[in-house]
Amino acid sequence: MGGRISKISPTGERTTVTSDLPSSQTSAALGSLKSGVADIEFIGNTLYALLAGAGCSHGVSGLPNGIVRVNADGSWKLIANLSAFQKSHPVANPNKADFEPDGTWYSMTKMNGDLYAVEPNHGELVKVTTSGEISRVVDVSASEGHIVPTVITKNNGNFFVGTLLGTNIYKITPDGQISIFLSGFTSVLGIAFDSHNRLYVLENALMGPGSGDIVRISPPNTREVIASGLTSPTGMTFGPDGKLYVSNMGFGAGLGEGQVLQITVP
Repeated sequence: MGGRISKISPTGERTTVTSDLPSSQTSAALGSLKSGVADIEFIGNTLYALLAGAGCSHGVSGLPNGIVRVNADGSWKLIANLSAFQKSHPVANPNKADFEPDGTWYSMTKMNGDLYAVEPNHGELVKVTTSGEISRVVDVSASEGHIVPTVITKNNGNFFVGTLLGTNIYKITPDGQISIFLSGFTSVLGIAFDSHNRLYVLENALMGPGSGDIVRISPPNTREVIASGLTSPTGMTFGPDGKLYVSNMGFGAGLGEGQVLQITVP
């Protein structure tokens, strides 16, 4: 245990919402990589968290990967067992050399009162209702292979997914039709649309210090780098103030080295 959700005020003060969610760490031979809470989302005033560091294959036998509902007092309850779903609903083309039975869930969004989560290791997008019903929207691996879909956002009633491998951002309709939306990116770890329908892509092309950047794409396909020099960024979203917020030093960093950056959009 030890997975934490924090609340950060507009002035940068951090307070803990809950700190007893499951977390895990790989062996030193595999990089000592830590996993815990992958993403959060609000439906109304209720907070939901996507777990990535739980399940037996992560060394956490008492709790599976899934979605939990977090109460105002910091207590929480598992509402959807994603580990069990993946075991009973295998994808078409898993990568046998890089297979994680409990999954490594990464990103989550909401639409019409339901939650949608993307899982990179198996390669799929699922829908989860607030009552815990799970259904698959699309098996990405069936048509695209092991492209490692990482992040999801929505725009104009459709979903958009970035990948760690390959160069594409995909459009996925609510009924599971998948198509290439844009190409020419590397290691996408965040995507977001602004109020002018422009897409922002967080990528970490070389996986080294200072190699991360944010590219803005204005319709139909005009590209502009609006921020660079990021180190191991892992996520990005727009705040209610219209600014971008990026988790920097989110991968491979030591205890206390993680950052949340505020970026004013030009």
